[in-house]
Amino acid sequence: MGYINNEEKARDITQETFIAVWQNLDRFRGDASIGTWIFKIAVNKCLQQLKSDKRQKEKLANYPVGVLSELSDMDLEVKEKRKLLYDCIAQLPEADRLLIGLYLEDLPQDKISEIMGISHSNVRVKIHRIKSFLTEKVKKNGKF
Repeated sequence: MGYINNEEKARDITQETFIAVWQNLDRFRGDASIGTWIFKIAVNKCLQQLKSDKRQKEKLANYPVGVLSELSDMDLEVKEKRKLLYDCIAQLPEADRLLIGLYLEDLPQDKISEIMGISHSNVRVKIHRIKSFLTEKVKKNGKF
């Protein structure tokens, strides 16, 4: 959901991911864990969908409100802060959104490096830059 921003498309991509896993299971070499391999397929499916959406000129700017409603035990102020953060994340380029999404899911940086196909040091630098960007965006809105 955090990558695609559309519940129906996210379900479709999940299904497509597991179909691709099933169809390509014999190609799994074991270079990485099976979880990392599946996650890489899912990320690639998300990137394909985002490229397709871009060609169709669909806007992917807002984080789904439905996710925020699931956080009913949180007070309104916390929900607003979280929405602001995800609105700022939505302004990032596609690759940065995916990278910070993986980071927010507590994936280790070496796994993020494998999934994104970039060096571990590049992951660290990109995460630092993304955090700085998000901090500035949030400060400008005066909410935190």
